[in-house]
Amino acid sequence: MSTEAISAAIAQVTARIEAACTAAGRDPQEVTLVVATKTVPLDRTIDAVRAGAVLLGESRVQDIAAKAGTLTALPERPRVHMIGRLQSNKINALLRAGDVVTCVETVDSHALAEALGSRAAAAGRTIDVLVQVNVSGEETKAGAAPDDAVALATAVAVVPGLRLRGLMTIGLNSPDADRVRAGYALLRELRDALLASRAPGTSQATELSMGMSGDLELAIAEGATIVRVGTAILGARPAGG
Repeated sequence: MSTEAISAAIAQVTARIEAACTAAGRDPQEVTLVVATKTVPLDRTIDAVRAGAVLLGESRVQDIAAKAGTLTALPERPRVHMIGRLQSNKINALLRAGDVVTCVETVDSHALAEALGSRAAAAGRTIDVLVQVNVSGEETKAGAAPDDAVALATAVAVVPGLRLRGLMTIGLNSPDADRVRAGYALLRELRDALLASRAPGTSQATELSMGMSGDLELAIAEGATIVRVGTAILGARPAGG
């Protein structure tokens, strides 16, 4: 895809976000677009940035490490969210990628939070994090169980080196829009319960990262503040990607 084609696709997705916000009675400025460049080669990632992508989503630490130097040298200097499962043994490599990584959206255990927080603090950094919740209950998806999500988030909120910014989920893989939307509604309810708890460190936990290329309208209707879109902007992933 050319830079022009990617730019046009970003415009189309932005128009979808704006229309969904209008339908839900929301301000489009409340929704941030993460362009999911996971598994996308460096040259196409650069094209996406030059086409207007200011916030990227990457799922593998090795890809972030390989791209970080080039991304930080670009005049546009995009930010990166980690949107794939983070293994404890990859934390040091993630931090070595520098401050291009501004958020880890996939914290799903207290042990991972403590490992990330301790190493970030030792490096003199504070990392924004979201707690990942498995609202669908699918075994193929990572994330805390909904019943455990608020307790986990309140524990993560007080880990030094971390700043809790909200919750994240991957929606149900189903053609049933009502069931998909119910999962997003559940994440919103959990976020609201977290904020209502007024537990230490939770006051900034307002973000809801949910919704992708095929269902962002459903997510926005239920309060998404971050949508992660890859295919609708960069095309289909390669097999296994």
